[in-house]
Amino acid sequence: MSEDKPGLTYAAAGVDIDAGNALVEKIKPLVRSTRRPGADGEIGGFGGLFDLKAAGFADPVLVAANDGVGTKLKVAIEADRHDTVGIDLVAMCVNDLVVQGAEPLFFLDYFATGKLDPDQGAAIVSGIAEGCRQAGCALIGGETAEMPGMYGKGDYDLAGFAVGAAERGQLLPTDDIVEGDVLLGLASSGVHSNGFSLVRRIVTGSGLAWSDPAPFEPGRTLGEALLTPTRIYVRAILSAIRSTHGIKALAHITGGGFPDNIPRVLPAAYAAELDLDAIDVPPVFSWLAATGNVAPTEMMRTFNCGIGMVMVVAAGQAAQVAAVLAQAGETVTTLGRIVPRREAGVIYRGEIGL
Repeated sequence: MSEDKPGLTYAAAGVDIDAGNALVEKIKPLVRSTRRPGADGEIGGFGGLFDLKAAGFADPVLVAANDGVGTKLKVAIEADRHDTVGIDLVAMCVNDLVVQGAEPLFFLDYFATGKLDPDQGAAIVSGIAEGCRQAGCALIGGETAEMPGMYGKGDYDLAGFAVGAAERGQLLPTDDIVEGDVLLGLASSGVHSNGFSLVRRIVTGSGLAWSDPAPFEPGRTLGEALLTPTRIYVRAILSAIRSTHGIKALAHITGGGFPDNIPRVLPAAYAAELDLDAIDVPPVFSWLAATGNVAPTEMMRTFNCGIGMVMVVAAGQAAQVAAVLAQAGETVTTLGRIVPRREAGVIYRGEIGL
């Protein structure tokens, strides 16, 4: 090594190990706040542990899901608000677990950025911890990657991995879906985490900034309103499953909307007939449709349009299931029924109120 030329270091290459260690220390209390039966360890090891027996399972089947937040992250970055996208990250994974009748048990995250800011990272993980608390799952580990040259200044990406379990024989959908079963919908909290490439295109065309007042939600900025986190349905749905035994199938309404997601949980011989007039469409979707000149069919294939979860319920138990869900804080809408399939997997009646 030349005596007059300092040697290269990892920090000089743009990776600050000390910042990573500082982030771990900042988030340890957040991780502890997500402890549950089966998971009571500390982060910092080479792997997270979970004890299925301690969680109360006798003969479990494990269910796994992973997802990200998509380009909603660009809104968070440009609006400089990072404390809610972690909730979205958890929601997109655990909602996919509960539709199969599984209880979310634990969660791991992957956070990658060009330049690690411990305070920003802690804000992101605070949202992840909040999402885990809402879902009743433990945050047992994760990975933080500082990758200069891979991400632009201020950019970052998130991915999440969740594992849940159900006792053998209790997974959804069931095999007894029949004509006349009732479709119930659970209200969404807004746009959730799908379609944000279109959302951002519409906002750009509108000429509005993220700091401007939201035209569809008085008292909040546009960035704040669009960053409303994805609703987590886990506790309410598990309560309804366990107390009524009337839920036959569940569909998480994400990318692809009604026509792509509902048929995924139906037998090939059946379709979902939806009464669009019954849906109370939140103002954000009306604003997006009008401002972007987006057709109703495109809206329903891109966004949830106010319904974040659809369930198939035995007709005789629909009222009971709806009552349990309402008691758990959900807004429940009777959407339609199961009918014989002729062509499309989803049949629309009426018009969506955009």
